[in-house]
Amino acid sequence: MRKPKILMIVMAVLTLGMVMISCSEDDNEVEEYPDWQANNDNFFNRLSDSVVNLLAADPARTDWRRIKAWSKPQSAAGNNSDYIIVNVLHAADVSKNGVPAYTDTVKVAYVGQLLPSNSYPSGFIFDRTFSGEYDPMLSATTKFAIGNSTGNNLVDGFATALQHMRKGDRWKVYIPYQLGYGEVDNGSIPAYSTLIFDLVLVDFWSPR
Repeated sequence: MRKPKILMIVMAVLTLGMVMISCSEDDNEVEEYPDWQANNDNFFNRLSDSVVNLLAADPARTDWRRIKAWSKPQSAAGNNSDYIIVNVLHAADVSKNGVPAYTDTVKVAYVGQLLPSNSYPSGFIFDRTFSGEYDPMLSATTKFAIGNSTGNNLVDGFATALQHMRKGDRWKVYIPYQLGYGEVDNGSIPAYSTLIFDLVLVDFWSPR
């Protein structure tokens, strides 16, 4: 079976890398994230446009989704950066459970990484609950509230994905930096970073 064009684009970017190595004229040190904003903008726009075209050609497809952020007005189309892109790796039975609410607590397993850079050709992994292949019996999980009375605990893109997942879903989630950490560094995550999560919703429940 031929791989969808959109998947080939993603695989090419993440396998071969999308940044060029550059050096400082002063110290000859290799820059880890050259042209980072432009590279992340170009990657996400290409991915988003490809998904739009894919779903327009076949609206019945369920392996790719484009979901508008919960925090954005739902009445207007908006821009690419108002949406997350989802590749459904495993879909739970839709007849057996609903989706979390903003006020719910979730139990998840995930690996979070960036686009390829000089030292990390597969993308720097900035956070994870498991290593290697995900195993529902062995892989570690963590739990947290999606939101609370003082505001959202999570970046908008991550909170958006969770509010559309069902217990047992496993998604590859692509979050534009506008729905992530934006234009500022956050620990080991540089500004303008697309966030990519291998995300499993293990369980969720409402507060008592």
